[in-house]
Amino acid sequence: MDIAAMPRAGFGASWLDRRLQTERPEYLDRDDVDERVKRQVIWSLDWMGRILRDHDHFAARALPLVADVEQPRILELGAGHGALSRTLLKLRPTAHITVTDVDPVSVANIAAGDLGSDPRVVVRQVDATDIDAPDSSYDLALFALSFHHLPPAQAARVLAEGTRVADTLLVCDLFRPPASVHVLRLASMLPFVLLPFAHDGLISSLRAYSPSAFRTLAAYADPAIALEFSRLGRNQVVVARRT
Repeated sequence: MDIAAMPRAGFGASWLDRRLQTERPEYLDRDDVDERVKRQVIWSLDWMGRILRDHDHFAARALPLVADVEQPRILELGAGHGALSRTLLKLRPTAHITVTDVDPVSVANIAAGDLGSDPRVVVRQVDATDIDAPDSSYDLALFALSFHHLPPAQAARVLAEGTRVADTLLVCDLFRPPASVHVLRLASMLPFVLLPFAHDGLISSLRAYSPSAFRTLAAYADPAIALEFSRLGRNQVVVARRT
């Protein structure tokens, strides 16, 4: 299987769905973009997450997965601004969280803030495709609104690594709608595409993986990985475990 050639909608995608994708990187993924633009996008993501209560909704999906663990060990991958980890600690004060991102600037900003001084928190620079941790180091790993940044081969590595270092991996990412609906969504975003946040939002939508694609990625990563899917507003939630 040539996983690198898989469409974001999966190998069984329609002609139209296969064309509703892009290899163009978001501002957040580019080295040639001014750091102020990246910070603006991250601030906008945090602002929208607070307005729409994304952080609360994500945490509400995550914490029941460790309800029977007195002091859950949680790993947040691709933390960006760290808001999800703050919410988790507020709702579950006994949790111990390792907050990570691949971007050194994001890691430095998190470490310089309130999370960096919290004794329950460790802040580290971590590549989600190559996690430097022993097997079963965590009860739960989280990867929120970042999975679509990765091409298929790297996305499969996240599923492999996340389910290796944690008993459960929870991925929350943009839901990819049927092609006809997707066209309408993209059309509604086009008038605002010159704004950095809207620019990245449009690309994120085009790079979102369908459930079919997720299943293919999991099977490629390890046939022992089982997935459960659910919806959370405009996002989809994927729970991954090794059987």
